[in-house]
Amino acid sequence: MQRSLDDFRKHKGRLIAISPLVMENAAALKEKLALTFPMTIDPGNRAAREFGLVYTLADAIRPVYEGFGINIPEANGDNSFELPVPATYIIDVDGIVRLAYINADHTRRLDPEDIIAALENLG
Repeated sequence: MQRSLDDFRKHKGRLIAISPLVMENAAALKEKLALTFPMTIDPGNRAAREFGLVYTLADAIRPVYEGFGINIPEANGDNSFELPVPATYIIDVDGIVRLAYINADHTRRLDPEDIIAALENLG
């Protein structure tokens, strides 16, 4: 998404990430990945819950995350083990969702070219 940021802007699109990470962890991630777009913090996945995107990481999967050095409670600042399903929304200036992409497979995201095409269609 970072590499496509200029193309989004050419079509009057703005990219905003929403994350349940605590502020310090979100800032560290932004720095590590050299992200230049805003990241909004969603404590307790409140916004994600409103979109119906929250799930609880299964007990059997938690050791796998820990094996990769990912401590969900520490990262998110709570003990819920809740995560948001990755989603991308294109919302027009009137607040109408014009495109929604949700995929439970966190390795699959909406292709930036599809976002650009949707922005072009909004004109």
